[in-house]
Amino acid sequence: MGLQRWMVAIGLALGMVPLSAQARCDLALVLALDISASIDSHEYALQKQGMARALADPRVVAAIEERGGIWLTAFEWSGTDQTFETLPWVFVDGRTTILGAAERIGAGERPVSNYPTALVYALGQAVITLRRAPETCVRQIIDIAGDGINNAGFPPRSAYGATDMSGITVNALVIEGEQPSPIPYFEAQVLHGPNAFLEIAASYQDYQQAMTRKLLREIRPASFVMLAPETMLSLDAWGAAARLPDMGPFTGGAKGRGG
Repeated sequence: MGLQRWMVAIGLALGMVPLSAQARCDLALVLALDISASIDSHEYALQKQGMARALADPRVVAAIEERGGIWLTAFEWSGTDQTFETLPWVFVDGRTTILGAAERIGAGERPVSNYPTALVYALGQAVITLRRAPETCVRQIIDIAGDGINNAGFPPRSAYGATDMSGITVNALVIEGEQPSPIPYFEAQVLHGPNAFLEIAASYQDYQQAMTRKLLREIRPASFVMLAPETMLSLDAWGAAARLPDMGPFTGGAKGRGG
């Protein structure tokens, strides 16, 4: 982290830095990973490692560097009170800091596995997390992933009427497979704010590719990214970079669409 951002973060923690004095970073990004009961242990591992590998992909690293760095945080979510931080706010601006963040996201055991899909509570936690970011960035994005519709608490759309969501974009990544398809639900209930979009993973094996496309589109907002499987960061390259466990090959296609 640069000296200016370090001083801003310390000043904010002490309540000493007025909003006008804060540096205007480009992007604050919250990654929220679904770990509800509908996701088995293998799917959880594919999702967790897929997110980490997507963040470490050379194209994502280059995109973050081109923007001068971004603020990043991540948590896992399930029921009404089940949210677990996997990465506290960190400013990533180069390969070392990005791979460090990816390794941390990919590490650790699953904290719970038997709670419902409480999307509205995950969104509430994400908004709180954004409000606590070390800087007020030009773009504020919540990146929420899941494989099914809300089945605990109020509908997600109700959160947008009850909370100040000005300036916040909520994008979604949906893993196909559940019936009925959760895609229309996410389009109607979850997407929110400027340039919000939905990315689709055809299966959990496709998660890494879909998350890579999604991250690139969020970091480079003017781009629409299509990546062939052979262009993805290989498992060997990722393992050498971040020393994460071998999950086997990632295969499969993907389709994306704007929202």
